[in-house]
Amino acid sequence: MSTTAQLFEEPFDADEYIERLAWRTPGGGSKGGAEAFDPKRLLEEFENHIEELKHLDEKIQRRVEKLEHQCHREAKEFAHKVQDLQRSNQVAFQHFQELDEHISYVATKVCHLGDQLEGVNTPRQRAVEAQRLMTYFNEFLDGELRSDVFNNPEKIKEAADIIQKLHLIAQELPFDRFADVKAKIASKYHDLERQLIQEFTAAQRRGEIGRMREVAAVLLHFKGYAHCVDVYIKQCQEGAYMRSDVFEDTALLCQRVNKQVGEVFQSPETVMAKLIQNIFENKLQAHVKEKLDETRHSDVEQYLKNLYDLYTRTTALASKLTEFNLGSDKHTFLSKLIKNIFSTYLESYIEMEKDYLRTRSAMILQRYYDSKNHQKRPQGGGSIQELKERFRQRTNLPLGPSIDTHGETFLSQEVVVNLLQETRHAFERCNRLSDPSDLPKNAFSIFLLLVEHLCVDHIDYALEIGLSAIPSPDAKNANLYFLDVVQQANTIFHLFDKQFNDHLMPLISSSPKLTECLHKKKEVIEQMEVKLDTGIDRTLNCMVGQMKHILATEQKKTDFRPEDENNVMIQCTAACSKVCVYVSRQVERVRKSMDGKNVDTVLTELGVRFHRLIHEHLQQYSYSSMGGMLAICDVADYRKSAKDFRVPLVLQLFDTLHALCNLLVVAPDNLKQVCSGEQLTNLDRNLLHAFVQLRVDYRQARLGRHFS
Repeated sequence: MSTTAQLFEEPFDADEYIERLAWRTPGGGSKGGAEAFDPKRLLEEFENHIEELKHLDEKIQRRVEKLEHQCHREAKEFAHKVQDLQRSNQVAFQHFQELDEHISYVATKVCHLGDQLEGVNTPRQRAVEAQRLMTYFNEFLDGELRSDVFNNPEKIKEAADIIQKLHLIAQELPFDRFADVKAKIASKYHDLERQLIQEFTAAQRRGEIGRMREVAAVLLHFKGYAHCVDVYIKQCQEGAYMRSDVFEDTALLCQRVNKQVGEVFQSPETVMAKLIQNIFENKLQAHVKEKLDETRHSDVEQYLKNLYDLYTRTTALASKLTEFNLGSDKHTFLSKLIKNIFSTYLESYIEMEKDYLRTRSAMILQRYYDSKNHQKRPQGGGSIQELKERFRQRTNLPLGPSIDTHGETFLSQEVVVNLLQETRHAFERCNRLSDPSDLPKNAFSIFLLLVEHLCVDHIDYALEIGLSAIPSPDAKNANLYFLDVVQQANTIFHLFDKQFNDHLMPLISSSPKLTECLHKKKEVIEQMEVKLDTGIDRTLNCMVGQMKHILATEQKKTDFRPEDENNVMIQCTAACSKVCVYVSRQVERVRKSMDGKNVDTVLTELGVRFHRLIHEHLQQYSYSSMGGMLAICDVADYRKSAKDFRVPLVLQLFDTLHALCNLLVVAPDNLKQVCSGEQLTNLDRNLLHAFVQLRVDYRQARLGRHFS
């Protein structure tokens, strides 16, 4: 049976169980093991094992029946015990209810008795207190304080309570009958008040927070409580300002005191607010006054810097102090404190800012002109100057002799950067120090000063000088410096525009002053553009004049009618070479001097004038067959120069001119065919005829009939 039990190991598997049984039987394995396979023996073993399993099943069944019987018996016994416990619990619950009712009854009786005792005891306590106060009052009436409470320093708290009550009672007594005793009580009242304040001061010096809290609680009912707070505030500041940075010292002091006032006083927010008010009205105000008054009249620049720095640091300090409990409206409270300190300085701020900026800007400009040994010319004023200006703008003619500036543009990026930096500082101070309602107006007034000194006194003046320095179109070897003026003025205006957007716009963007600023900026731009356009136009005239001078001096009539046509090199003339070199140099100067669409606009205008000049120049000569070839070579080089313009219109004009020059060399019979070509078919017939008339053989070959 033990063997059978071993075969029932968990987990049970019937197939595996049969295999293990067969394996244990000698000769019962699949291969027979050490012995040969014996099926009869295996069958016998199976039959014996089945019998064993039947006996085992019967045994287990009997045991199960025994356990089931025992379980039924114990279940009945447990049910009887539960019923007994339920009956006991019900009895206990009934007893508990009875006890609870009895306790409630007793409690009601006790409360009623307590109310009766309190009703009797409260008048008795009041009577005892009144009797005690009358006893102390009699001592004051007799003039001799015999009670220990008034003579023992250790009972000062009890004495303070008594004297405070006697003081209130004495105020209700008629003065004529109790004047003497009222005076004695008042004297003792003030004496105890002074002693308590001294005790509080001593405890504060010793750092005894508990004692300070006790004394402050007693003094809370005395008139001298405010004086106690003042003493506390004064002592807090002793030794707190040992460094040079009063703002940092104030922040550290308030952080330290804020932790302490909550442990000492019953209304810490009131004490904290009074401490900060004391610091602002005394320490900070004295510091600000000292710093500003010493430079207000002697060094305006330093005064404005100090004012900006002090106001910024004061507002930053106030921002830190908002983390403390100062009452319900601490922001308004701190704003009033700041206003009380700076109001006198802020009222006159903008006028001092404008006066300083005006003086400083004028000095920067004058220092620059002095460094150039230049005596600044007075700009146009009066009716004659205005008339000249209008006449020049309309006619584009120079009035009076040109001025030799020796290549000086009278524009300086260093001066501009200094002016913009001063103005930027002014905008920053204006933003910080101006009242929000006055900020747009103040910022606009600073912008007007920038326009006056940068745009009018510097850029516009340089443009005036540059215009005056432009030579006449017929001048020889003229130096054209106005393009340098254009380049620098363009760079400067970009800096001016950047400051306008970065520093002025945020200050005025949401106010009506924005329209005024934009209008003023537009007006300034238009005035400068008029002068720039005038100067560029006159400069282009000078360029064309210089080209005309080169052609007039270098081009010979024999260039296009050579004496020996059989011994001529087919190449461009010397005049053409010099003109092309000059044009390339001027195109490069224009590209360096301008940017964006302005480059194409100016080069287009220069290219059109260049084409007009060459076109008119070629019509001044007559051309032999070989001379026509030379003219075509010249125009081909002019066309190469036109490519440098990178303007389609200019290149198209020279392509057409090149096609026109073909009329000078084409065989007479082919003239009509050439004139009908793609590039010439849309041109005026008179223009084509004029070019054909330039041929030497025009009359001999009767070429005019081809245009009849």
